[in-house]
Amino acid sequence: MHYPTAYPQTAAARDRFIIDLRGARPQHDPWQYQDLVIEDEPTEHGDVARVATIFLTGRECPWRCAMCDLWRFTTRHDTPAGAIPAQIEAARDTWRVRGEQISRVKLYNASNFFDPRAVPESDYAAIGAQLGALHQVIVESHPALIGERVSRFADALGGPRLEVAMGLETAHPAALDALNKRMTVDDFSRAAAELQRRNIALRVFLLIFPPFIPFEEQDAWLLKSVAAAEGYGASVISLIPARAGNGTMEALTAQGLFRPPTPEDVERSLQLVRARATSHGSRATRVLLDPWAHAN
Repeated sequence: MHYPTAYPQTAAARDRFIIDLRGARPQHDPWQYQDLVIEDEPTEHGDVARVATIFLTGRECPWRCAMCDLWRFTTRHDTPAGAIPAQIEAARDTWRVRGEQISRVKLYNASNFFDPRAVPESDYAAIGAQLGALHQVIVESHPALIGERVSRFADALGGPRLEVAMGLETAHPAALDALNKRMTVDDFSRAAAELQRRNIALRVFLLIFPPFIPFEEQDAWLLKSVAAAEGYGASVISLIPARAGNGTMEALTAQGLFRPPTPEDVERSLQLVRARATSHGSRATRVLLDPWAHAN
């Protein structure tokens, strides 16, 4: 495949660049969830919880991030009212049949939970009624959407504590801008502070080997990004190896702006972050390696 020779400098041009390099989008039924993954995860109390991740189906994210391929698991149209509760109910039925004792759930919709076109606010009460017996509910969102909807959803949940996962990706200002997330580090900081003000826990996604950062600077910027996430009050830092597969990342590879991390790079990055936590006595923030699993 022939790739463009230059990565655009403006956000609007980057949007076009990223969309033009996409492949075909599979058709998805908005009334069916994509996948259900059940695994153990360490908790803030030092024990282990059984966590169910429901990969939901809904409207595509309005942001066009250079590294993201999750649009493949979304729909072009608004998520119908009632579809998200129906997907959650089906997933709950599945884990009950398996005999799983779930105490926490991640509702990952490959988009933004607080985008009303992806998750209608009219569904909050039904979602809360289904999940009210759990200890914690984790959702994902772009920092720009952190506001009153967060509190309304937390109120609808009732008992479970809400945690919001946001992608900082990297604290490198120029790389973050080039990723086309349409936010700055300061924007992320303000959203994190807003969650803290609302007594909502924060989970931060950071990329291992994001594009636009020279190879020899990757380790240093990862540690700076971890320090930033800790400073924003993250209860969890989820390390996600950057990957190709969406067209844009292949174009960036051809331009020398991205190199996928090897398994050795991923292991080294994880050990660096763990060593930093040990040397700094960081116990409040859990660090997890997330392979960015999703239905494929």
